[in-house]
Amino acid sequence: ATTNPVIATGDGMAMVYRAKGKVRNMEFIQFHPTALYHPGEYPSFLISEAVRGFGGVLRRKNGEEFMHEYDERKSLAPRDIVARAVDNEMKKSGDEFVYLDITMRKKADILKHFPNIYAKCLSIGIDMTKDYIPVTPASHYMCGGILVDEYGRSSIKNLYACGEVSSTGLHGANRLASNSLLEATVFAHRIYQDAVENFKNNVIPENIPEWDSQGVTQSNEDVLVTHNLRELQKVMGDYVGIVRSDFRLERAHRRLFLIYQETEEFYKKNKVSVKLCELRNVIQTAYLVIKSAMKRKESRGLHFTTDYPEHAKELIDTVF
Repeated sequence: ATTNPVIATGDGMAMVYRAKGKVRNMEFIQFHPTALYHPGEYPSFLISEAVRGFGGVLRRKNGEEFMHEYDERKSLAPRDIVARAVDNEMKKSGDEFVYLDITMRKKADILKHFPNIYAKCLSIGIDMTKDYIPVTPASHYMCGGILVDEYGRSSIKNLYACGEVSSTGLHGANRLASNSLLEATVFAHRIYQDAVENFKNNVIPENIPEWDSQGVTQSNEDVLVTHNLRELQKVMGDYVGIVRSDFRLERAHRRLFLIYQETEEFYKKNKVSVKLCELRNVIQTAYLVIKSAMKRKESRGLHFTTDYPEHAKELIDTVF
């Protein structure tokens, strides 16, 4: 599950890496612990952390609380801890969700603070003033990305990166809520300041060749694109999620290589389409996430592996 829109396919990171640019810390993917469980909906609807901040409590399907077994802060623990706890509970029980309970608060207060969440839940038959909300973790934010300096400059001349696509270092191994907005605003302004000076005398080349599509055919087999995307999402969800291990990462790497081979063969023989380009970029980004996760032999921030559950003594960035 993901809270990201369908157009978020890692295009910027993939293109920069293919152009020999540097990317950093791609293993640090933030999972939001409480996305609304509603099978078939894409992307997932986010149930804000503010609901837990307002007194919301996480419960098993039988109604029992469980966060006290994982952290003394209970349901107010940081995202990564709560997401791992929910993931563990789901794996133990075989259930596809846990419950978030805010029914102890007055209806008027809930409607005042969470009108959109209330309306969304009600639209699928859940009255959050009376009913528990079914929730599940969902991938939410990429803390790594294109390696940039303090002015948003990448390792490729005249190429800037800003926002979630970039790795400024501001988020470290685990983003704090809303810091991404601050980062995007500050670095957008810095890029503007630098670019105004940098591009004063810049000349855009005129001899850029048109795309050559000779020797390829129009495909009637777009099912390969949609199938490979679904298969890739399943592989990443199963093996490169909240809790990782060497075995899971190696298995994901093998599966991804098969999908990569099929897709590249298809790409070479058929006319390009938006969906095919996006699939190639998703595959490239997934490869970087897996390789970065395999390289980090420790657990830190958003990267947790059962084979190396402790922090390493030395703090090292993962750069490709």
